[in-house]
Amino acid sequence: MSVKMVTNAAGRTVPTEVNGVLQTPYQGVDGYRPQGNKAAPPIRSAADYPRDGNKILPSLKEALIRAGLRDGMTISSHHHFRNGDLVMNQVFDIAAELGIKGLRWFPSAAFPCHAPVIDHIRSGVVDWVEGSLNGPLGNFASQGGMRGKAILRSHGGRWQAVQDGEVHIDIAILAAPTADPFGNATGDRGPSACGLLGFGLVDSLYADQVIVVTDNLVPFPCIPWQIQGQNVDSVVVLDRVGDPEKIVSGTTRLTRSPDRLYIAELTAKFVRAAGIMREGFSFQAGAGGTALGFAIFLRKMMEAEGIKARFIRGGSTKYLVEMLEAGLTDYILDGQTFDLDGVRSMRENAGHVNTSPFTSYNWHGKGNFASMVDVVVLGATEVDLNFNANVVTHSDGRMLHGIGGWQNCLFSKCTILPIPSFRDRIPVIVDQVTTLTGPGELIDVIVTERGIAINPLRQDLIDATHNSGLPIRPIEDIKAEVDRLIGGPPAKPQLSDEVVGIVKWVDGTVLDSIYRIEN
Repeated sequence: MSVKMVTNAAGRTVPTEVNGVLQTPYQGVDGYRPQGNKAAPPIRSAADYPRDGNKILPSLKEALIRAGLRDGMTISSHHHFRNGDLVMNQVFDIAAELGIKGLRWFPSAAFPCHAPVIDHIRSGVVDWVEGSLNGPLGNFASQGGMRGKAILRSHGGRWQAVQDGEVHIDIAILAAPTADPFGNATGDRGPSACGLLGFGLVDSLYADQVIVVTDNLVPFPCIPWQIQGQNVDSVVVLDRVGDPEKIVSGTTRLTRSPDRLYIAELTAKFVRAAGIMREGFSFQAGAGGTALGFAIFLRKMMEAEGIKARFIRGGSTKYLVEMLEAGLTDYILDGQTFDLDGVRSMRENAGHVNTSPFTSYNWHGKGNFASMVDVVVLGATEVDLNFNANVVTHSDGRMLHGIGGWQNCLFSKCTILPIPSFRDRIPVIVDQVTTLTGPGELIDVIVTERGIAINPLRQDLIDATHNSGLPIRPIEDIKAEVDRLIGGPPAKPQLSDEVVGIVKWVDGTVLDSIYRIEN
């Protein structure tokens, strides 16, 4: 039975049903207003749990059986270990051993370390993955390998989907670097310390069954507790739950490219010239190499002018930690820890505060931090002449990256994308993005090594930087120069008309479709 396709408010063709669930097409940045009440987990009784508070079970297998693992369930997990997760592959191996079929995996993100899940998809243990896809799983999904369609959401969109009842979690598996027998857990200490566990908080609040898995059991109470034991059904102790060294992935290292360092410096100079860098301002820099470079250049400018930020939004890195420790900001409001300096700082510094997507990014709430940030610096795989941007697929149509908090950050007062004008002789500025991840009306500035393009909608930024001496140019001129340099725009990717995934907007509506690659 074919699924009806419609054109949404962004002009993209999207399905009205995905994986058996009816979908609402994108209606504009602020166009959709939810109705009804938030979802809620089932009522439990303390009489069903040990009176001494000891919820420890002898194995992960027994915990899954006790949780009622069966065919067709939704299994969730967080990704704070990033490429160092050592738990979820074990979960699906156990499911295969038990003969379980048709699972939906709902991670906040999957990484290359989860490539073994592909075998479980092929064998029918897992039907599809519904979360940010990085690397092999994304490539596999792009080739049409999953039985269901990938659904890509932002971090805030994931919280929205659970609280709005769009996704019901049957069993949540929460890897925790430190926990007590009652289930209180934290990520900021222990041999496998990864920082915070905020992306697993919604799972702990809404899942039917919650299993905390740790390799560092401490006596009650585990302080601080980022996950509360009152929401946990069982605790399992393993030898290791994660490799914290691998939370530093290839995308979270400072760039060494002279061109990209120049782009980072231009970005910082633009922030200063536009009057954004001022006493008490706030900023967020993504974890990409150029964004890390921006933070370094911005720090030098702040020091030179005696300026202090009120807060910095994380993902935290050692560069942001150094600013906090140097007194250049009052707080880091952290959503994700990207290196071990961030882990240490969260554990030791009262000004380094852990947050969750509920406070930071959830669009179906009574406000969030994202729109309070003065400037955010992010990356992109493609940008088009209307300032629309893509972060989930490459120009060949393969979905190799997750959305993360990228969409949510677009609501800052100024969104800047520092990007190279081309990568491997493939232009980054294109006529139309392969996959729409962020509407152009929310993207204010594009910074490349060939100049800075300001969205015409931001006349205030155009006026503020008019006499700055910065290389400000129309985006069309930058694209034309790059096309001449590389011999014209590349051929469009060879894609079928089969939808293998969708991109959700922050409000749960369908922003775009992702199509199966044909080569």
